[in-house]
Order: sequence, then structure tokens, then C-alpha cells
Amino acid sequence: MSELTHAAVLGAGSWGTVFAKILADAGNRVRILARRQEVVDEINDSHTNSGYLGSVRLPDAITATADPAEAISGADLVAVAVPSQTLRDNLAQWKDLFHRDATLISLMKGIELGTTKRMSEVIGEVCDFPVEQVALVTGPNLAPEIAAEQLAAAVVACTDEERARRVQKAVATRYFRPYTNTDVVGCELGGAVKNVIGLAYGMVTGMGMGDNTKATLITRGLAETQRLGVELGADPLTFAGLAGLGDLVATCNSRLGRNRTFGEELGKGNTMAQAQEVTRQTAEGVKSCRSIRDLASRHNVEMPITEQVERVCHEGVPVKEAVAALMARQMKPE
Repeated sequence: MSELTHAAVLGAGSWGTVFAKILADAGNRVRILARRQEVVDEINDSHTNSGYLGSVRLPDAITATADPAEAISGADLVAVAVPSQTLRDNLAQWKDLFHRDATLISLMKGIELGTTKRMSEVIGEVCDFPVEQVALVTGPNLAPEIAAEQLAAAVVACTDEERARRVQKAVATRYFRPYTNTDVVGCELGGAVKNVIGLAYGMVTGMGMGDNTKATLITRGLAETQRLGVELGADPLTFAGLAGLGDLVATCNSRLGRNRTFGEELGKGNTMAQAQEVTRQTAEGVKSCRSIRDLASRHNVEMPITEQVERVCHEGVPVKEAVAALMARQMKPE
């Protein structure tokens, strides 16, 4: 991979647009692929994406297009920022446009339904790219805060350490500090499962529970994330870092988090449809709780919080009943 001069971001939602801003502020030329022409026109004419980022001004180095070929042409770094459950279908349309030497970056945090594959695995499989050319950027990265250039850190994970360092250099700015990690499995699972724990955190918040409950939920949520990760070959220390605890704390504590907001509505007694109306954007944990539960079952890993979140979201179990089931589990050592 040569020195980065042109990058593409496929997806013009909040995180995709903010990541494009990071890339541009780091000195790269960036094209964003947007589905809707009105978003393309706004980014090109006004340098804003008001539907997601309000009045935040985007750098002049960012341009937008609705044409995938135009967005990807000449890009040696391609970041993908679409809802996780649409990734496979989108990639099927784009895969022949990627340069074979490009680095593909996953900005998504989820597990695919049916296959239980991580997002980097889906990218590698559909695009026929070797694992060392697929990276991910993850961590406590709430898009509105980074758009406002509040200080943040992240992890660039790739099995190719040198490639991770090159991506690190390509996204380092005065407000965004990336670290490298070769534990792709651990970093990716931390990002996926935290969405589910964020839903649970929102539920107990909506029920009016206090700090003891919330601290317990974060701690035990991290424990079950680590159990699954270690079973799949991850380094347990990864879950104490930005991709694990850092991302989990940000998702749970911040009212900007979609998963927490969605869960909070459910905790107040609202329906799934009402929670979606309030949240508006995709709460990845709602779908990923099913695929993560399936993944855990395949590997005989206990994930009781994930199990109860799935029961609430997909089996119609009331939140209070799910919480009672967690508290009634058999006693055992920590």
C-alpha cells in the first residue's frame, strides 16, 4: 500500500461522514458515496450533511457522489460504513470496483445474521480479499462529539501490523488519536457486543435503576463479551482497552448512543416501534443480539445479558421479566 492520497468512504451516515472528515483533516482527499442525490448536492455545494451532523462544516477535501465507481476509483483506502446487516448485499455491488492492493476498512459493529460472521470476515469473503488487507477502526467514537472535534482515541486493528500503522497515520489528527492492534477478533467482538449491552443499560436506565445496577451491568456485560472473545481466539487484554471497556463505557454512559436510547425507551414501557420512532437511526444491537446469541450458542458460551436482550427485542418478553430472570440465575463464583 503506497502513501495514502485518496480515500473513499462508502456510506454517508453520521459515522461515515465524520470518518471522512477525520481522513480529510489528516491530509487525504476523500470521496463519500451517498445513496441520495440531495445529500450529494448538499455535501458538494454547502459542505454540510445536515441530516446527520447539523451545521458542522466539512473540509473542502471531501466531495460526494452517488456513483460507486466514481467514489472508489483510484482509492487505496476504502472505508465501509453501512448498516451491518446490509453489508453483504452492498459489497456484492461494489466488489469488482476495488483495487486489489487497496486496504478495506470496516467501520461497522455487528455480527451477520445467519452466518454469525464478523464484518471483516464478510468483507474478506465477498470481496475475495486476504485477511491482512482488511482492517477496522473501532473504540469509543460517538460521531457528534468527534464532529465537534472533541478529543477521542480509537483502535486500528489489522492482522498486518505494518498496514495498521499506515492506516493509523492516515487517520491521526489533533483531535483523533488512533492506536494499533493486531487482535482483529477481540476488537471486532468488543464493538459488536457493546451494542447489545448498551441496549440493556438503556433498559435499566428507563426503569429508573441506579448506579449500582448500571455498574453491575457494565462489568458483567464486559465479562460475557470477554468469554466469547477468548473462546474465539481473542486476547483477553483487548477487552480492557479502547475496543472493549472504552467503547462499552461510552455507549452506555452517553445519551448520544443509539442503542442506549433505544433500550431506554423499552425500559420506560414503550414498544419496539415507538423506540424506533424516537431513535430514528439504526440501533445495531437490536439485530445483532440475535446473531451474537447464535454465535455464543454455537461455541457453548454463556451470555445471559445478551440472551435476555434478545428475548425482549425478538420474543416480546417484558423488560421487567427479563431483568427478573437475570437476577434469578444460579449463584456462582465471579
